[in-house]
Amino acid sequence: MKNLLLTFIACLLYFAGQAQDVLIKRNGDELEVKVLEINLEEVKYKRFDNLEGPVISIAKSDVFMIKYENGTKVTMNEMRPAVQQPVYAQRTGYPRENLKLGGPRLGFTVLSQKYIDHISSDYDTNVNAFMTQFGWQFETRVFTLENGTSGLFEFVPLIGGLEQGKFLPSLSALVGIRGAKGLEFGLGPNVSLGGAGIVLAVGTNFQSQGVNFPVNFAVAPSKDGARFSLLFGFNSRKY
Repeated sequence: MKNLLLTFIACLLYFAGQAQDVLIKRNGDELEVKVLEINLEEVKYKRFDNLEGPVISIAKSDVFMIKYENGTKVTMNEMRPAVQQPVYAQRTGYPRENLKLGGPRLGFTVLSQKYIDHISSDYDTNVNAFMTQFGWQFETRVFTLENGTSGLFEFVPLIGGLEQGKFLPSLSALVGIRGAKGLEFGLGPNVSLGGAGIVLAVGTNFQSQGVNFPVNFAVAPSKDGARFSLLFGFNSRKY
């Protein structure tokens, strides 16, 4: 009887020492294994039915859960370290990739007397020197350098003079640079009822919780007069 009891205890100890872990893959497969190691990239194990066999490695991203023989369960999501954003993302709030953003723009424009005279002559309408502007900004962030500097392309259609009962459209396309601290500069063509010309814009961009708040001062000189605009608004990532 004593020998039988000892044999029984020995068997229990043996099987307890050989208890299996269960590895559950993200595709639903369940494997009986003996987990040996979990590192940042891989889970290493041996098959439970071949403990003397080779060590097998599986990508951590392919593992959903591990159930250890003592009942403990660990999901791989819980073990993934937080991914630290690179320096340029920490400084600017933007990842290093092409981004497309869009949002409303509003502000006001002051017209030179020459521009007013040109509009009055060509379109037989009276325009005040001060007028409001409403429109939309389409922005493409082409690149972002390690130091946080970004290359931009902006497309800004505006409608002015609505408070005067007028419809004065303009269209600007700018190529620019934005620094890590939000300061920006842009230059490009502009078309309005006053004719074609160039537009020069400077400003800054504030960023909070994924939303950008641009403030820009723009000068649009042409042979038919100049316009001076102060615009602000907000935009966010489109896709």
